[in-house]
Amino acid sequence: MFDFTHLLTVVSPFNIMLMVLGVFGGLIVGSMPGLTSTMAVALLVPITFGMDVNQGLVMLVAVYIGSISGGLVSAALLNIPGTPSSVATTFDAYPMAKRGEAGKALSYGVFASFLGGLISFFALALLAPLLGAFALRFGPYEYFALAVFTLSCIISISDKSLTKGLASATVGMLMAMVGLSETDSVSRLTFGIPELQSGLSLMPVLIGMYAISQILKDVDEIKKPFKLVNVNFTAREFFSVARTFTRSIRNVVRSSLIGVGIGILPGVGPGLANIVAYTQAKAADPDPDSFGKGNPEGIIASETANNASTGGAMIPLLTLGIPGDATTMMMLGAFMIHGIQPGPLLMRDHGDLVLVILGAYFISNILMMLLQVYFIRVLIRALTIPRYVLYPVILGLCVIGSYALNSSMTDVWVFMSTGILGYLFTKRGYPLLPLVLGLILGRMAENELRVSIVMGGGNLSGYLGRPIALCFLAAAALSVVYSLYSKHRAKKRLACIPVDESAPETI
Repeated sequence: MFDFTHLLTVVSPFNIMLMVLGVFGGLIVGSMPGLTSTMAVALLVPITFGMDVNQGLVMLVAVYIGSISGGLVSAALLNIPGTPSSVATTFDAYPMAKRGEAGKALSYGVFASFLGGLISFFALALLAPLLGAFALRFGPYEYFALAVFTLSCIISISDKSLTKGLASATVGMLMAMVGLSETDSVSRLTFGIPELQSGLSLMPVLIGMYAISQILKDVDEIKKPFKLVNVNFTAREFFSVARTFTRSIRNVVRSSLIGVGIGILPGVGPGLANIVAYTQAKAADPDPDSFGKGNPEGIIASETANNASTGGAMIPLLTLGIPGDATTMMMLGAFMIHGIQPGPLLMRDHGDLVLVILGAYFISNILMMLLQVYFIRVLIRALTIPRYVLYPVILGLCVIGSYALNSSMTDVWVFMSTGILGYLFTKRGYPLLPLVLGLILGRMAENELRVSIVMGGGNLSGYLGRPIALCFLAAAALSVVYSLYSKHRAKKRLACIPVDESAPETI
């Protein structure tokens, strides 16, 4: 299945240069508040369209790893997470920086990121072939059930409302229905516009949803400068801190396993992994009260978990064709524009490409550590770039990228309109991830359902003889029921909290 000579292509001088540029660019984007790893990959996908598929995916993997780790810089120096994956890093990194230990806080974060990425690499290398072999047993029944399970997971973890998560997923699935049906070529939801017969292009929708909505959300603060704490980071201090990690080996292993496990869950990713790992590290520590006051174990837990989740998120992408988080959703688009469908057959038909991705993942983690150690002052300087200069440049690149994919102005209008839609959704508290996953999975779910009904003689009885499909459907139902139950319990707990009526009202 694998020809290991293909690993030699990863270490070619040109690919190494692409990885250096990708990791460094990802670090810069990730370190700047508001510019997430998803946006970093979204900006790069149109550029990789004209590249060889190996080179394009090597660069995307490098950007992914760099941008996730880069978030720790602004988390430590500004108390603002550069990406959602670094939220928990702010809890202890910024207090350390405020008391004059910014260099030490960054050192803990950088080395923890490297260890999390390294453990995640081994998980990706070991689990992906096993899951890929298992997924070869999937048919239309299993794929439809998997799509339902994936959507149920995303809807269930919607921050505020299960109803809003369901509404977002429904809108996404309706968007997937635009154009000609793949089974009977019936035109749907085109409103007489010929350009919509082929459906909505995935990449303009993804770029618009995440780029425009983020820019519009930050427009109120576009003129506010960032205020940095003093930084005294040196390579000598970094290697001195790295030697002390033997004392934190349990925290590293536990946080890595949490990161990989959460990363594998479709659509969850590093945003949740760092919070869960932080809370577990705090619960296991003999001095939990020191967390939030500059405890290095909190930084280690958060940064190990969020970097470990990157490999976890790539496992379902490569083996099932289901993105593990919003960033791998963008990478799914990159596969598709190169004519490659990730999934169970990827290992068999494109084993060389999988090896290239694994090699790029390993090397990019090493480059991520080295570039942060020796060039972190460049990242710090990038934080001083005014947002009113940066955001128009990003918007221009998005427009160019959307047009370049198909040389179509229709894609530009799709990019703009879905970006505004995404902003309105976030403004009203509707999560974007269920919407985008509904768009990606909607067409697949429809096709597999219709095929399975035909195979079952015109009804759904065929599912009764498919244990894997039944397990997925049962897990989907349980996830929704458990989410409803946990939210009901949370409401009852809040209702039991006594209200102090003598307290003064606040406006």
